[in-house]
Amino acid sequence: MISTVLIADDDPVQRRLLEAMVRRFGYETETVEGGEAALERLQSVDRGNVDVLILDLVMPDLDGMAVLERMRERKITTPVIVQTAHGSIEAVISAMRAGALDFVVKPVGAERLQISIKNALRFDALEDEIRRIGRKATGTLTFKDIFSRSDDMLRAIRLGERSAKSNIPVLIEGESGVGKELMARAIQGGSDRRGKPFITVNCGALPQNLVESILFGHEKGAFTGATDKHVGKFVEASGGTLFLDEVGELPLETQVKLLRALQEGEIDPVGARKSVRVDVRLISATNQNLIEQVKKGAFREDLYYRLNVFPITIPPLRSRRADVADLARRFVARFAAEEGKKLRGLSAEALALLSTYDWPGNVRQLENAVFRAVVLSDGDELTVTEFPQIAAHVEGFDVRIPAAPPPVGHRDVHREIVRVEMRDPNVLRVLDENGDVRKLESLEEEAIRFALLHYRGQMSEMARKLGIGRSTLYRKMKDYGLDEAADAISAA
Repeated sequence: MISTVLIADDDPVQRRLLEAMVRRFGYETETVEGGEAALERLQSVDRGNVDVLILDLVMPDLDGMAVLERMRERKITTPVIVQTAHGSIEAVISAMRAGALDFVVKPVGAERLQISIKNALRFDALEDEIRRIGRKATGTLTFKDIFSRSDDMLRAIRLGERSAKSNIPVLIEGESGVGKELMARAIQGGSDRRGKPFITVNCGALPQNLVESILFGHEKGAFTGATDKHVGKFVEASGGTLFLDEVGELPLETQVKLLRALQEGEIDPVGARKSVRVDVRLISATNQNLIEQVKKGAFREDLYYRLNVFPITIPPLRSRRADVADLARRFVARFAAEEGKKLRGLSAEALALLSTYDWPGNVRQLENAVFRAVVLSDGDELTVTEFPQIAAHVEGFDVRIPAAPPPVGHRDVHREIVRVEMRDPNVLRVLDENGDVRKLESLEEEAIRFALLHYRGQMSEMARKLGIGRSTLYRKMKDYGLDEAADAISAA
């Protein structure tokens, strides 16, 4: 999703100039005439988030300093770039003390403003990551830390908020890497168990012969090698939350004991003479279709219905492409800080590439791809060149990997120089790979596909610019299989 920049200025000429300039940078823009309107827009939930505010210091209804003060009182963390016609040191210092991130002097140059906006986006992403990591460590992560522009993800978040108000068992479903543990931590952070233990168990990684011992604990001498008493994950999580990831991987014999623990609120450690009472909020997660596992006899039906009281499905990243850019910026900010790289963010072409890819590994794959790109980077922003594996799978990006000779003095060592070239999207190729002229049908399909992306699915605008009727456009898009792509772009 493209970042949104809000411009607050009472001068209509200045607003139009800034709006045109910011749009050329590739950002969405919104404009308001005064401070009160700016505050109202910043607090509007229905109209989406504002990523950066460009704020004039001198306005008639509510000046910039008052806006900054109220933003601090209302805990609005949107980064602010203030603009002043005078540029006095006193005004700048006062604005910075009030919470502004940067300042520009009217009339601001395009390069200066672009750098300021990029720095603001980077700073906001880093601050957000730091806050989220800190809350995750203290068990106080909440749903405010899960940012999304996707309707499907927002529905999942609303369900999570409702489940947090009780101790109802929750089953989080979704593909690997979509953020099931993050949802579980937010549920705890929004409940009365906030700040209490949050114990994670990956059921798929448990040794078959130690599953019961790890979950329920064991007494000293209960079996060969049990030299000490072990309390188990249920006791460790008592008073807090136990998160069973990939619960479908549990052996059938362990499922019986898990069912009893849920029903009775007590466990039987291996080798113990009596049961142990536990107070645990159970949240489980799976990337499998558990009902199919039940039909195959691989998962107990009674346990399934016990776990599946409040199901929450997290959509894959390819279904919420609007979140890719924001996630990528946050990862860039974090990894750049960790690796000591001075990166302002990602280029527009790199964001277009990442937003187009399907991400079979979801958020986890995106995170790892950005980490690798940050390590490879030499410039002040990530470009398509740093994502060769992704570019190889996206139409419109050419990847060439010429092998370089091994360094002198090193045996069995080789390097590969990866160069990624992006074709100019404004150039329509007339010749095919064999050097022959392409068919008119192929050229027409590519022109419509480009118009679909360029005008963001606005059918009336597309039809007008292409010089055809809307009904004709709809028919041709259906013939070329572009109708689903149009729905996806409109939803984003």
